[in-house]
Amino acid sequence: MRLLYVFALILAVRIASVFVVQTYYVPDEYWQSLEVAHKLTFGYGYLTWEWVKGIRSYVYPLIIAGIYKLLALLQLDSAQLLVVLPRLLQATLTAYSDYRFYVWTGKRKWALFLILVPWFWFYTGSRTLSNTLEASLTTIALSYFPWIGEGSAYLWPAAICCFLRPTAAVIWVPLVIYHLRKTRQPPLELILKHFVLIGAFVAGVGIAIDTYWHGQLIVTPWEFLKYNILHNIGSFYGSHPWYWYFTVGLPTVLGINTLPFIYGIMETVRKGDRHPVSKQLLISILVTLVVLSTVEHKEFRFVTSLLPLCLYVCAESLSRWSYRASRTQLWAAALIILLGNVVPAWYLSTVHQKGPIELMPKLQEIAKDYRDEREQRANILFLMPCHSTPYYSHIHENVTMRFLTCNPNLEQRENFKDEADRFFEAPMHWLRSHIPVHPITAQPSHVVLFDSLEKKITDFLINYKLLYSIEHAEVKKWVESPLLQDLSAALGTQLPNVASLLQHVQSRTGKSILVYQRLNKGEENAFNRQEDAELPAEPQSSENLFN
Repeated sequence: MRLLYVFALILAVRIASVFVVQTYYVPDEYWQSLEVAHKLTFGYGYLTWEWVKGIRSYVYPLIIAGIYKLLALLQLDSAQLLVVLPRLLQATLTAYSDYRFYVWTGKRKWALFLILVPWFWFYTGSRTLSNTLEASLTTIALSYFPWIGEGSAYLWPAAICCFLRPTAAVIWVPLVIYHLRKTRQPPLELILKHFVLIGAFVAGVGIAIDTYWHGQLIVTPWEFLKYNILHNIGSFYGSHPWYWYFTVGLPTVLGINTLPFIYGIMETVRKGDRHPVSKQLLISILVTLVVLSTVEHKEFRFVTSLLPLCLYVCAESLSRWSYRASRTQLWAAALIILLGNVVPAWYLSTVHQKGPIELMPKLQEIAKDYRDEREQRANILFLMPCHSTPYYSHIHENVTMRFLTCNPNLEQRENFKDEADRFFEAPMHWLRSHIPVHPITAQPSHVVLFDSLEKKITDFLINYKLLYSIEHAEVKKWVESPLLQDLSAALGTQLPNVASLLQHVQSRTGKSILVYQRLNKGEENAFNRQEDAELPAEPQSSENLFN
């Protein structure tokens, strides 16, 4: 019964995160899952280049598409449910993986505490990211790994994880070698009867699913490795030095938990025989970091699957330390870890980059209700860095929408620039080249942009009125700060350094997201733009003229 209470507590925290975490993290949360599922279920939407080239598996989006299909059959497919239910599903899987972590670690109190409080896991544990799914499956697989005795049940979640995210195999190579060395079964028999059979079955089902939905025979793990590793396409989206995961990536993901993790490393190195599981986990962590460091494109979420391994090391070391620590020391340690996680979790989950999430319900209302003087529906243009917001999955209306694409240089053309780069180099030139001037009704009915772009396209916005201004993120003007060069060196950021990077980001994003609506016939003379009239600013914004 106690285990049931533990699971209920974990589930409550994960379900709560669905409703607390209301900020934007990375595009893949939507464009590699929800948007694909929406396209499959309702027949309209957008598939990014990864799906055109076949480097993504349909397995995860199909699960979400099943939810969407059920909602459609029940006529309950509102935009709100399309957003919330997949997150609830992921939160439930995350809760189960957290429960398995608690069981795997020997039902230690520190283990339960450490799996519930990490800021990064709270921030990402309910997001529909393949990295979140990978971390959950990794945790489940580790809990079934035969650390003591025999067993091969772990191979099922591990194989699924590796098929969906081929880079996950790096974690399992050292563990599989460890399993083969310690097993009492003949290694060849174990390989043929378990490893090969389970691996072949999972791969066969996955290939069959992807072949059907991609429309051709395809092995998505191979395509993933070919484009991301062999062709190094990921570097198009940014690169970091080889040591970034060691100095920035993993320490940031762990946050304050880096301190007990370092302590756990020291204890394991000093007394390796007493910590055989932690010792093996540290080997897997090191091998994974080294292999991932050879790839230029690096992100925090790429080491999410290492989180359960690191937390196990933390839990074991803190549990042993607890026997000789005083009550005051125990409470102080727990309080420091808790506060060190609560602060970043709260800020990143509720404040930083909240604009896109608050924007989408407003666009959904526009897409549903708006009609111009010709009774035409909304036509929305996003003049933002590509994939800055969710898309059809959050609007769920078959209206015309367009965004600036950022497809990589797949054809290896010289002096290649994606559409977003070309736009931000010369915004007005791009608009004159791509947006018709006459008739006005041929122009987008709504334009979505960051406030940093507003003054650069005033001539274009002359036919529009400001409808919404949505707070997005605190953009600090640190570019002139002398501390930035030291920060660049500390973070190991290659050119462009932190100063130029901030300047680049500020030029494309901003503190607020603006939604402009095209003026209808007869409104032109009533709408006077403040920057065109050389008069003091009015106390009320110009859009109030139309209330």
